[in-house]
This record gives sequence, C-alpha cells and structure tokens, in this order.
Amino acid sequence: MVDQLSAKDWLNHGLKTLAQEGFTALKAVPLAKSMGVSRGSFYWHFADIEAFHAELLKLWRDIAAERIIADVDAAAEKDNAVERLLRRVFGERLALENAVRRWAVVDPTARAAVQAIDKRRVTYVEGLLRAAGVADDDARTRAQILYWAYLGFALSDRALPPARLRAVVQEMLRIASS
Repeated sequence: MVDQLSAKDWLNHGLKTLAQEGFTALKAVPLAKSMGVSRGSFYWHFADIEAFHAELLKLWRDIAAERIIADVDAAAEKDNAVERLLRRVFGERLALENAVRRWAVVDPTARAAVQAIDKRRVTYVEGLLRAAGVADDDARTRAQILYWAYLGFALSDRALPPARLRAVVQEMLRIASS
C-alpha cells in the first residue's frame, strides 16, 4: 500500500526529486502529492522539513562517497584503486551531485554537507595516492587536482563515451603517478 511508506522510501524519492527538479521541490506537500499519499505520512517519519533535509544529505553522503569508497577498498587488492575510483566517478551521471551543490549555494546545512564530503573525498584520494607510493606533498597536490577535475566533470553533467572515458582515466593516472 502506498500509505505505508518507510522513511527510506521518502528519502529515495527525495533524492530522485532533488536530482530532477532541484532543492526547491523538497517540500512535504509536493513530495507527498507526487507519491500519492498525504503529508501525514511524511510527518510520521520526519519531525519537520529540516529533519528530512538533514537525513537526505546523510543519504547523499553515503551514496556519493561512502559506498564508492567501500567499493574501491573492497576491490583494491585486485585492481589499481585510483584507476577503479576514476573509472567509477567519471563513468557516472552526476545530476544529483549538481543539485546538491546548487542547494549548497543557498542553504548552510547543505553547504556544510558539501564541504564535509569534499574534504572526505580529497583526503581519501590523497590516501590512495600515498598508498601507491606518491610522496606526501605530491599526493596532497595531485589529489586536489584530480578532485577539481572531477568537479569540472560533474558540472558538465555529460557522460563520456567509453573510449573517451578510458583515455581520460589513463591520462589522469599518468598525471597522478608522474
């Protein structure tokens, strides 16, 4: 039944709505209407819209950073971790990334979430580069450059054809390990 939605259902729908319509669509009544339920269902799971936004940003962090990191770490023994990470993040559509970053321009909570994930990601890439034998200062610098490249790609919101993706990843690996 539609009226038996879980908090996870609301959050997943919120992420989809955020990616497709932007942060201004993240309100209880329009979300409830689009899900075919009353707003009471929303308030059963969330004290208010701010609580929903906070949970939504936590879920975004989990999807956009922690799950990717876990995937790369799990395969690190059999793959080049930096290469796997680059193939993964440059091979995705990034509408949600862009939507959260647009939201962060006007909302302090979203801004704090973006700043935290940026730091997490750069620190993670720096650690991968160090583990691959890159000196500390160089690893820090190269991690920042790779992250800026990722952000530029995210803002373009364009998928790379497979051959182009391979070429871009290989060139970034060459730059990172030089």
